[in-house]
Amino acid sequence: YSSDLLPEIEIDDSISINGACQTAIEVNDKTFTVQAVQVTMEKTTLGHLKSGDDVNLELALRMSDRLGGHMVQGHVNDVGTIRDIRNTCKNYIVIIGVSSSQMKYIVKEGSITIDGVSLTVSDIYKADCSFQVSVIPHTWDHTIFRDKRIGSLVNIEVDILGKYIENLLFAESGHIKD
Repeated sequence: YSSDLLPEIEIDDSISINGACQTAIEVNDKTFTVQAVQVTMEKTTLGHLKSGDDVNLELALRMSDRLGGHMVQGHVNDVGTIRDIRNTCKNYIVIIGVSSSQMKYIVKEGSITIDGVSLTVSDIYKADCSFQVSVIPHTWDHTIFRDKRIGSLVNIEVDILGKYIENLLFAESGHIKD
């Protein structure tokens, strides 16, 4: 990949590519290279990328940095499908379908990461396993959201807090409920 972030990237750095955390294994003055493991290729949209595709890139958070959204780990939990996009002139309303196993972690006014972009869930639709986000025009224009259409696949990372709470609640029983 080629990026304006290149001067900051070193070998072994973590870099989020469309929300999937990868490790830089090679860096030169024009590009950097990552190597994705098979499970990443199966679990994310990275395997669908073609040479020349735009991607969302983000460097790992430094603990001294300001946190402008929520804690994003780069651990993709699901691949969602965009079901609807509406431009209201003030923002874009996007409805995304996910697998039923992820809906328990998605709450109205909670945090969600879509292709590496931290957003707030504006509504949920449990009956059809989908949720809604509102994307401001600036975010739409400066991320790969601008290229998304109905049917586009996106990487979904749910907020880790819900998963930790679930783990704590069910730790004594020896299993996690689905």
